[in-house]
Amino acid sequence: MLIPAQPFPYEFDLAHSALVIIDMQRDFIEPGGFGETLGNDVSLLSAIVPACQAVLQAWRGAGGLVVHTREAHRPDLSDCPPAKRLRGNPALRIGDQGPMGRILVAGEPGNQIIPELAPVDGEIVIDKPGKGAFCATGLHEILQDHGISHLLFMGVTTEVCVQTSMREANDRGYDSLLLEDCTESYFPHFKAATLDMLRAQGGIVGWTAPSAAVLTALGSVAGQHC
Repeated sequence: MLIPAQPFPYEFDLAHSALVIIDMQRDFIEPGGFGETLGNDVSLLSAIVPACQAVLQAWRGAGGLVVHTREAHRPDLSDCPPAKRLRGNPALRIGDQGPMGRILVAGEPGNQIIPELAPVDGEIVIDKPGKGAFCATGLHEILQDHGISHLLFMGVTTEVCVQTSMREANDRGYDSLLLEDCTESYFPHFKAATLDMLRAQGGIVGWTAPSAAVLTALGSVAGQHC
């Protein structure tokens, strides 16, 4: 499939591609969660949910591989270095009790993916202790086992976990596309700058495109199977 994208068209084969949904967790997306306690407007992030749902539904319908990630730490925080936990001066830190359970701890209510995008049987779920999806997760090996060479990214936040994951993917040889209306930041100008950085210099990190381009391509695939 060839779709219009920046800085030039993006070509991918569904059988060798995966949809990677980064950290669409309750604590980041929902009112009353960790993101809001930090003073952020979570409505900016929740606004992308319908677009993400549409792509996820179409991708599932086409039979594509789906990967969900969660930023999550062990309950004893043995995988959370002090340099991460003690950064800044927040009222709540990783591991503290928050509005939806312990912050960024695996198994806690706030650490779960929002119901609208919840994984289904057969989809891959990665708990990652870092910003990037490949750091200490085994994701690369999983993707290689599935014969994946292309990654389509959605999720939050654009400039932190999404961008980090795309840069990690680039270093490992994947061709990556970020769906522009399926990613967001608490700081919209950070998103805009990140999109520019990713596709600069001929796509130094990857491609970007609106979700409509992918939906059109997936619709054509579905039509071929009717």
